Formats: sequence, structure tokens, C-alpha cells
Amino acid sequence: MKVLMSIKPEFVAEIMNGNKKFEYRKNIFKRKDVSSIIVYATKPYGKVVGEFEIEDIIVDNPKNIWKETKHVSGITKQFFYDYFEGRDKGFAIGIKKFVEYDTPLDLVSLNSNIKVAPQSFCYIEGT
Repeated sequence: MKVLMSIKPEFVAEIMNGNKKFEYRKNIFKRKDVSSIIVYATKPYGKVVGEFEIEDIIVDNPKNIWKETKHVSGITKQFFYDYFEGRDKGFAIGIKKFVEYDTPLDLVSLNSNIKVAPQSFCYIEGT
């Protein structure tokens, strides 16, 4: 099972150049069979640019997540703590290997049922 995940273009660039090895989330998918993430770079880019297999998912309090992942976070400490402010639990999705698509896709060409980008993520059947 794959999920389509919306990620800001500046973070997609950090993933592509290998500086960002974790994608941080406040909430995560309920299904246990999700093995890869299809990446949608949000506006102003607005394209599906590639995908990656999930290495692992760290579930912990944000302070411990930062300690474990900061050297490959691809973001600043300030941004990380602002994002998780007031949260006791966070998720860090390990990026195994990012595969960039030769040609970025529009959402509709990925799946005709998807009309708008997901706020966070959505499941993709049959991909």
C-alpha cells in the first residue's frame, strides 16, 4: 500500500539532495501495510515528483525524535520544535531511497479520483 503525501517544495528539495532522511508528522496513517510514500510537492510547484520506501517509523516524544534524527533532519531545530509545539508524541518517517520521476505528474494523472492535494496524506489503491 502506498500513500500520497503533501510536502512543501523546500523540504522535497532537501529529500532529493539527500539532506533530509526523515519526514516529520504530527499524525500518521492507521494502516499497517503502508510501505511507500508518493511525494506531492505542494504549491507553488504542485506536482507529484517521486516516491520513497519507508525505512522505519519512529514514534516518540519530539525531544527524543530530534536527538535521534537531527543530523539528517534537513530542517532547523527551531522549525522542528515550532512544528511539534504542544505535542507529546510525534512521528519520523525514515526515507529509505527517494526515486525522482523522470517527468513530474499532475494529481489527476496519478489517480483520476484525486481532485485536490491531500492536506497531509491519502491512501492510494492499486499503485
